[in-house]
Amino acid sequence: MLQQATPKFPELPPLDGPRIGVLTRGHEAFQDELQAFVRAEVAPIAADFEGRSEYPLALLKRMGELGYLGIMFSKEYGGRGLDGLCYAMAVEEFSRWWGSLGITVAAHSSLGSGPLYYYGREELKREYLPLLTRCEIIGAYGLTEPQAGSDSGATATRARKVGKEWVLNGTKCFCTNASYARTYTVTAVTGEENGKKQISAFFLDREKMPGITISKKEDKMGLRASDTCTVVLQDVKVPEAHMLGEEGQGFKIFMQTLDGGRITIGSMALGLGQGALDEAVLWVNQQEGGFKSILDDQLTLEALSVMRTELQAGRLLLYDAAVRRDARLPYTEFSSMAKFFASEAAVRACNAAIEVMGEAGLREGTRVVRAYRDIKLCTIGEGTTEVQKLVIAREMLRQQTQLPGSKT
Repeated sequence: MLQQATPKFPELPPLDGPRIGVLTRGHEAFQDELQAFVRAEVAPIAADFEGRSEYPLALLKRMGELGYLGIMFSKEYGGRGLDGLCYAMAVEEFSRWWGSLGITVAAHSSLGSGPLYYYGREELKREYLPLLTRCEIIGAYGLTEPQAGSDSGATATRARKVGKEWVLNGTKCFCTNASYARTYTVTAVTGEENGKKQISAFFLDREKMPGITISKKEDKMGLRASDTCTVVLQDVKVPEAHMLGEEGQGFKIFMQTLDGGRITIGSMALGLGQGALDEAVLWVNQQEGGFKSILDDQLTLEALSVMRTELQAGRLLLYDAAVRRDARLPYTEFSSMAKFFASEAAVRACNAAIEVMGEAGLREGTRVVRAYRDIKLCTIGEGTTEVQKLVIAREMLRQQTQLPGSKT
């Protein structure tokens, strides 16, 4: 049974209607809704919470009520029933004012809830997804380990079968939301086949499964209001039904999750870069002489135009990848290209915004300073820029070998 009746959310125009550029009228209406929410409930508190490194729990609860933590999930599980493009737009808008909020939502929805939604058993989804989408509980995701960063195949966490349970032992680091989470989606080695590790995915519940301990909390350069910790698993007994997918499918499941997560992190980067550009444009217009004066400053004009153009190019790449995913088309290469370009363009935009603003761009508490600290994560999370380049090249070469007349 579901936890409650299907929630009712604001109706939008059809998302599959005629497009003007990338967006339909439905997407534009959702964007307007997001921007109104962010201006009213996120912008006023972001600097204060970030300055105190305070996790925005009450705000997340409010966002759960509005359906912002289950945008892509169907209404029967408490979600909004919208598409991946809407979700990318949401992470972009949240991050535009507050990077910590963007990554917190991404970790809860894409990573902490997404694998359950796509690969979990029906009874498990019906038990947990309504709680996650309403933010009655918070979700986290454990892939990275002390010895397994970019090489996810180097997972050392082990799961051994004992009767009808799996017993997990290992350590997961850099887990966003870990201190506040009740549920964790993690990988563990469940055996070997032909000398190769079999990695499986599990959905853990800290209240029901003793042995899950939160240890080191990271003191980060940026994204200080997000919660990032190490999670230790010691003889955690996990029922068979809490395995996601089948035994040995965990690596594939997590790689597919990361394909979507790259669109999300790229959207976060885009929001941070856009926020920095917004601040720079506002500052320029507030200077003596404002717009008319700055027309004579060719260097500033050039910087603003490059920022704007590169961010829009990244936006189109990201939206295209999201549309491909929604259409169930191959999108691995496109999500990597989008994440690679958007994150690097946003780094350049944050740097350029500070240079445009000069000393004003170095003042603590401003959006541009927060964005400058936060943006570096976006070139690392969900695969570094170097990893994205490898994925793009491998996909390109693989596709070439499949063309008629190609040698294999």
